[in-house]
Amino acid sequence: MRWRLLALTVMAFGPVVAWCDGTPPPPPMGVWSGKGQLGVQNSQGNTQAETANAALDMALLAGLWKHALRVDALYGKSAGAVSAERYEGLWQSNYNFTPMLYAFGALRYEHDLFSGFLYQGSATAGIGYQIVNTARTKLSVQAGAGDRTERPELLLKDAAGVVRGRVVLPRENGAIGTAGVDFTQFLTATTSLTNTALVEAGAGNTLFTDKFALTVKMTTKLALSLGYTLQDNTNPPAGLKKIDSTETLNLVYAF
Repeated sequence: MRWRLLALTVMAFGPVVAWCDGTPPPPPMGVWSGKGQLGVQNSQGNTQAETANAALDMALLAGLWKHALRVDALYGKSAGAVSAERYEGLWQSNYNFTPMLYAFGALRYEHDLFSGFLYQGSATAGIGYQIVNTARTKLSVQAGAGDRTERPELLLKDAAGVVRGRVVLPRENGAIGTAGVDFTQFLTATTSLTNTALVEAGAGNTLFTDKFALTVKMTTKLALSLGYTLQDNTNPPAGLKKIDSTETLNLVYAF
């Protein structure tokens, strides 16, 4: 029911602003551009819960190079106890051999107090290819290899499921293979779908992350975004779930 109301709220803006302006032009050379977004939610009644999330996406084009930075943060409380706290950062640099083919190097770090991993960090490199690059549709894929370091931990919970203690386990390090997909589809001049998927596969654990968003522009700078993030660790510490998911409704500011 909640997702249905959120989807209707976002989609309601589509017909109003669908043809206000054209599809956004490509970012300018030599200038950082991107978007920041923020969302909060406060639930009252049988349960009390407060959540906040924020994200920053930035990109810089410099000749044959493209540098991109993404930072995500999520914080939540339920019945007065912290129930979610996650911070993630990703840096990737691409070097374009042709308009379609590029090499990349990437650094990723995640700190999550409730996933069963105190942190997960990786350094990877590989090759990517822009399969489709039109005004309305963009699709790229990439694959590579690298190294990942992660620090699993056991969460000690009380009868109500509140975390009361932690047992940090030995650090694990090993080689990984990585694959990613980045897709954008403009449904109208101001309504777009985006989906970004990333896989890091190692001997002890495979991490799959998928981020989906439906975004509707209200002005040239402001938009509403309905998002869903799925994260799957195939081998978390004992007693923890493999899959985490997050639903968001955010206000987005482009710069």
